[in-house]
Amino acid sequence: MDTPAIPLDKRFRGYLPVIIDIETAGFNPKKNALLEIAAVIVELDGIGNLEITERYTTHVIPFKNAELDEAALKFNGIDPYHPFRMAIEEKDALAMLFKPIKYALKRNNCTRAILVGHNPAFDIAFLNAAIARAQIKRSPFHPFSTFDTATLGGLAYQQTVLAKIAQSAGLEWDNEKAHSALYDAEKTAELFCMIVNRWKRLEALDLQKNAPD
Repeated sequence: MDTPAIPLDKRFRGYLPVIIDIETAGFNPKKNALLEIAAVIVELDGIGNLEITERYTTHVIPFKNAELDEAALKFNGIDPYHPFRMAIEEKDALAMLFKPIKYALKRNNCTRAILVGHNPAFDIAFLNAAIARAQIKRSPFHPFSTFDTATLGGLAYQQTVLAKIAQSAGLEWDNEKAHSALYDAEKTAELFCMIVNRWKRLEALDLQKNAPD
């Protein structure tokens, strides 16, 4: 991708927002397998609005001795050993996702990526655990800072559940596709862009309203 017309380095204090969604085989990031991960990169267009520019996703092979919670698998509908999942090893999955993120950091003059997620404490815990298992010395992501669309949705749309926020924001929502990492990441990214762009418009209106005659 070409250098953006407006790099993102000044908008979020040098951070590049990257929307991450992770599907797992449970709630314990050190014991339960990471099964699917998606990353959506957002950047500014020529007039300064945030938009989706890249999407990546992959299925992941459970790490050695990982525990698989049957209730979690029933919820997300994933069969970890299905022959058509085309899953790859955890370390390879991270390498595949981190490469375009690092390119996006460079072209936007950003220093680190910041994980954007819906209740992102869950996603960053699993991401950090996978990074540790893969012995990756330099992750592009800040290790603990995140942006939370549940909080932003509560502020902007009086809702905190992703599906309800999306519907309140006028976004399409398909319950049959939900709990796929890429679908949830894309919807979270669309929502994040809408809220950031809405704030930009409100700021412009405030400046216009308070401008001297």
